[in-house]
Amino acid sequence: MNRGLFVAGLSHRGAPLDLRERLAVTPATAEELVSQPGIHEAVALATCNRSEIYLVAGRPALAEAAAAGALSRLAGAELDGAIRTLHGVDVARHLFRVTAGLESMVIGESEVQGQVSRAYKHALSQGTSGPVSNRLFQDALRAGKRVRSETEISRSAASVASVAVDLARRALGGLAGRRALVVGAGKHGELTARTLASQGAGTVFVASRAHDRAMNLSRRFGGEAVSFDQLAEQLARADLVLTCTACPHRVITREDLAAAGRPLVVVDTAVPRDVEPSARGLPGIRLFDLDDIQRELERNLSARRDGAARAEPILESELQGFERWLAALDVAPTISALRERGDAAVQRALRQNERRWDGLSDDDRRRVELVARSVVSDLLHEPTRKLRLAGESGAPSSYAETVRELFGLSA
Repeated sequence: MNRGLFVAGLSHRGAPLDLRERLAVTPATAEELVSQPGIHEAVALATCNRSEIYLVAGRPALAEAAAAGALSRLAGAELDGAIRTLHGVDVARHLFRVTAGLESMVIGESEVQGQVSRAYKHALSQGTSGPVSNRLFQDALRAGKRVRSETEISRSAASVASVAVDLARRALGGLAGRRALVVGAGKHGELTARTLASQGAGTVFVASRAHDRAMNLSRRFGGEAVSFDQLAEQLARADLVLTCTACPHRVITREDLAAAGRPLVVVDTAVPRDVEPSARGLPGIRLFDLDDIQRELERNLSARRDGAARAEPILESELQGFERWLAALDVAPTISALRERGDAAVQRALRQNERRWDGLSDDDRRRVELVARSVVSDLLHEPTRKLRLAGESGAPSSYAETVRELFGLSA
């Protein structure tokens, strides 16, 4: 059952940061995979700490080999042992948990819901999704919304931005009057700015392509916005630097920080990392990254675990609905083939007896055909009904296989 569903990928659960930052799946990854024989649907999901490919394929072994190959090519290395794979209904359970924030670095974080939604919309627009993945992602998004509306999981959750700011605050002994440099003006930059403003830090926003957004953030939270060309000048005046861009390359090098000529606290929340890791060894530079943030989060999980426990029954309820739909989908080809076999039997009987009915009128012929179809329909009613019930119960495989064997069906 459900053998067509498959997911492969890696995340902060089991894959180190230096590997995660080398791999980011895109809609093009999904397009590449659906062009291969036997792979019918594909959705690529990329978040700050997760790169996954969801597939619907005829054979799990084929899907696994294709996905592993695509991920290894993106990473530029073999990923044996780092890739996590799931099949069947476990794929749905995993995606439901991801969308609800239960698999996030920060349990209950809300941004992942939007990231899953965008991944699904990309697949729709590119034509790489299909009936099974459409239903899977729609149900996952609904489940995630239910968890957030019916539990306190998001309200009690910390965010990567808040933990990043807290690390900086403790390293500096306070943020009031400190000059903070926020590199990146996206969603993480906005969350970081809000947290900094609440603690009295003066903020400078640095952005390359999104200068207008940086200007908007400076108006909302105070401070100023500067262009990326002014980064070196701003490093020489800052007390702390928080980076959160989506750049595929290093934004701040070891040499940049050495040239700043002053002690700095630097918190890098980007994947790939914005700051060259070797800068950690510079005198006066205290550099933190997502691995440090993850360790910090693991120290205080009790409130978020309570919210996650309340979310589990909601997700299981939603999962049962998806399982029933998928199981019914599994028996549909058998029901269709059974009905086609019945229609073929009627047509064969009518052809074989054609010469015996020379004296029948057209109306009588139609009546004979109707009687024959009625008899076949009556005979097939009970096995068809049992097939549908088996599908709705979530365990159709054995019954469907028996029907196919008894009636000699190829479906």
